[in-house]
Amino acid sequence: MKELKRVITGAQSFSIYRSSEQAILLCHGFNGTPQSMESLGEKFASLGYSVYAPRLAGHGTCPSDMELCSVQDWYRSLETAYLKLKSRFRKVFVIGQSMGGSLTIKLASQFTQIDGIGLINAALEVPDYEKIVGDTGFIKEGRPDIKDPSVEEIAYEKIPVKAISELRKAMNEAKIRLAEVSCPVVVFCSPEDHVVPAACSERIMESISANRKKMISLPNSYHVASMDFDQDLIVREANQFFSIQKTALPANRKSMNA
Repeated sequence: MKELKRVITGAQSFSIYRSSEQAILLCHGFNGTPQSMESLGEKFASLGYSVYAPRLAGHGTCPSDMELCSVQDWYRSLETAYLKLKSRFRKVFVIGQSMGGSLTIKLASQFTQIDGIGLINAALEVPDYEKIVGDTGFIKEGRPDIKDPSVEEIAYEKIPVKAISELRKAMNEAKIRLAEVSCPVVVFCSPEDHVVPAACSERIMESISANRKKMISLPNSYHVASMDFDQDLIVREANQFFSIQKTALPANRKSMNA
């Protein structure tokens, strides 16, 4: 789909290239942008990973662009990014937050060679959206669910009702595909999440087929944990779980969009 508006400053896809054989693909959530994953990306890069965070179609421009998108457009954004990284790096790990986690579950079910995934408050349901139906109009969004009051996330103040229907499709497909996920999985769950129930992470742990899986509690973060107080915990535990060799090379920003 062709977007109507320019990307909001700060909401662009970003990449950090390291002379390493390992890369991490970061996927933001519904109504988020790569900005919500940038701090995590910088921290992973400091450990020697190359990092890429694509902007999902229709996000970070204007609500009308989001209204034109389908779940297939969002998934295609992630799949295209994964295939680019896979062609350049020996190992590729994927970390998805909220709806990004839903899309990551689908990706892992289709590409079983993924070396490992991390799911941050992955969405299988969003109770506040359950009564919202239809394909027209917009609804007002509240402040992003972040415990740290100093953090501001780039997000639309209103979202299309149609996009909520597409989000529901993404979550339902993730539920169906859970049993097909066999790569190593680390699940991050905020007990105090005001958007996605912690039961979603528990269901993921129970349903995935992975022989190696682990759940990590995020006691000091709300839903958008990638921007919250437990960032360092996420990076430390994901790095340990993925078990890659650390390096200390200086970061070099290089586009991986081409």
